[in-house]
Amino acid sequence: MSTEQHDDEYKWHTGKKRPSGVEDAVEFVEVHKAFGRNKILRGLNMGIPNDKISMILGPSGTGKSVCIKHMVGLLYPDEGDVLVHGESVPGMVDDELFEMRKKFGVLFQDGALFGSMNLWDNVAFPLRQHTDKGEDEIQEIVNSRLREVGLEGSSDKMPNELSGGMRKRAGFARALVLDPDIVLFDEPDSGLDPVRTALLCELIQEIHDQNGGAYVVITHDIMSAKRVAEYIAVLWKGRIVESGPAEELFDSDNQFVRQFLSGASQGPLGME
Repeated sequence: MSTEQHDDEYKWHTGKKRPSGVEDAVEFVEVHKAFGRNKILRGLNMGIPNDKISMILGPSGTGKSVCIKHMVGLLYPDEGDVLVHGESVPGMVDDELFEMRKKFGVLFQDGALFGSMNLWDNVAFPLRQHTDKGEDEIQEIVNSRLREVGLEGSSDKMPNELSGGMRKRAGFARALVLDPDIVLFDEPDSGLDPVRTALLCELIQEIHDQNGGAYVVITHDIMSAKRVAEYIAVLWKGRIVESGPAEELFDSDNQFVRQFLSGASQGPLGME
């Protein structure tokens, strides 16, 4: 690719980072990642602030889910660094990586529940696997988390007896049982109708208000961003176009950011 084409491809990528006013929980520094010839992250610089609900927004196929896998050390950058609370994830040995992952709770797209376990045992699983807590304490924690997500009456149900929205809430309860500092949501609104998406957003906000921590939501749903995002990073072509407090991004004069956050057909983003 010629320099002129490269410059044109990234002409909307100011990389402008508007200050969030707090330290970053996670930081990407010049991260490059390719799968074969397919370059996904192409010099990504991004910070995820502590104690805020952040959303990584962008068109499909721009590397949003790849970001999550780098944060927890499931993928490593080809170049660059990923820092969690100032510590380099690629530089960690296995024991350090295992401990670092305990800082994270992850809600996968479909809830990722174990089909052979009932709801209660699914939520208890991380506590039994990663702690030496007794069953009485585990029961107290699990019941409390199920209450928070409105599933206290469904603990005996198997995953195939739950609706899509209930599976998401169960996955959310499980993501919270280890009291994580950072909670990752990979497209939590996928497969949900608009009303249940709104209710899930409300739940995310309520639980964040109670627990704090850095929440990172991967999505391309602009309504969800308007409802709950406190900080937004707009990702396109493997780099940040612009990032900062949500109200400032919704007021941005960057043409790509304006187009994407308003869902307009006219603008730099086409069907390619």
